[in-house]
Amino acid sequence: MITVSRSRRAAIKKTAAEIRERCMHSGSGVERTAGEIRAELPEVQSLEAWRFALGWPRSRTIERVGALYRSRGLLPPGMSESMLCRWEHRSYERPGPEYVEALCTVYRARPEQLGLDRAADHEQSQWAQVSRYSAPGPQACVLPARESMVTMTTSAGLPAVRESLHLALLADPSGSTAVVDLSEATIEHYALGYSKHPPHVLFTEVHAARGLLMQALTSTAPTPERIETELRRGVGWLSALLGNLAYHLGDHAGARAHLATATTYGDRSGDARLTAWAWGAQAMVARATSQHTLALTHAERGLACAPSGLPRAQLHAWALLPSLAALNRQAEADAALATATRELETDAAGWAPGRFGYDIAEHRLHEADADRALGRTDKAVATAETSMNACTTATPGWAAAALLLAQAEAPTQPTDAAQRALDVLSRVPAARLRSTSRSRLTQLDAVLAPTRATGVDELHDRVRALPAIIDAHGIAAPA
Repeated sequence: MITVSRSRRAAIKKTAAEIRERCMHSGSGVERTAGEIRAELPEVQSLEAWRFALGWPRSRTIERVGALYRSRGLLPPGMSESMLCRWEHRSYERPGPEYVEALCTVYRARPEQLGLDRAADHEQSQWAQVSRYSAPGPQACVLPARESMVTMTTSAGLPAVRESLHLALLADPSGSTAVVDLSEATIEHYALGYSKHPPHVLFTEVHAARGLLMQALTSTAPTPERIETELRRGVGWLSALLGNLAYHLGDHAGARAHLATATTYGDRSGDARLTAWAWGAQAMVARATSQHTLALTHAERGLACAPSGLPRAQLHAWALLPSLAALNRQAEADAALATATRELETDAAGWAPGRFGYDIAEHRLHEADADRALGRTDKAVATAETSMNACTTATPGWAAAALLLAQAEAPTQPTDAAQRALDVLSRVPAARLRSTSRSRLTQLDAVLAPTRATGVDELHDRVRALPAIIDAHGIAAPA
């Protein structure tokens, strides 16, 4: 073990952060970033290098491991920062197999990438056995952290949550503290399970839940002002969800209506994050109809009220960055991305899960999209691949990143682009293919049409045969 002074340790931390920022701008993934940190800082071992590459303090690792255990219905383990410090710095102190599995899962890494594959023989035999807490270690290690930490939901769970809200309102028709708490839990359930349901299915449930809260707001019975404010806030967030869902269903006019409602209720309830997010979503809708100047205006309005940290980072990367890139304002686009990265570094909560949160896959997706719009194709390819690899295969986020990667590959690698798009179509059912991904498929088909690359004709036929998300009779594509 190399002995490192406290001052040198501080210098290492600073240098590692600089290496990470440099690697992010070059489109390097976590593994390559960790390798560069180790190459430039020989005192740093693999486990610590991976954490540095993620940009996490030790407290965040502890928090994520605790969340992982809770997602499995277990009490968090007794893991502490001092334990993690010892594992990172002392080669003779190693975590047991349960902790190895947890660290691999939250870091989205394999044991050998973290330097945790040289355990004692008896630990190796334990590693091969089924853990009493989780799936077998090697399988658990490749699970993306953001998926493993989100409680699973089912189509049966959606109406059950709405019914619980309904029952609470039957007991307190004009609202109460219990109703407010339940409405917040309902919104969280919908947000965290956003990608697990076809958009039209979730739209129906969110619409019904908003209707229940509207009944409470319009009740003639007296309601305490605090409760009424919180009910308005709930209506605002449910409207934001409806706007996002309408957008993913290709209903841009409906999306604008719901998002305008969300901004109004955000203002009325004093929820700056809701207002900022709704303006950001309006920027997204405006870009979809090539109204890039209007999108920039919406993004700037959102930033004017966005709280610091993750919400502000999200507005910079999701709303401002792509709007500037579409207008070919490269320097300002780069500044927006850099600001988003700095804002994320200041947020102790890190990459929050859910529709209203943010994660590394989405961050990279917007970065890659901006690079492609600005003509930086090689960087777009590398960053889109990083985004895709951070997603669970066949999820909406994975499809978006894979199709963006195909778009970036199309000019120079048309066969690869066509095969990648066909892979998306084979893995993602039509009902779960969002309007954004359908748009990418249509654009890609048009770009590839003049070529004679393998798979182009099949892709053309598959895209033409896609059933509409919602047909002319108002019927959704079958799930």
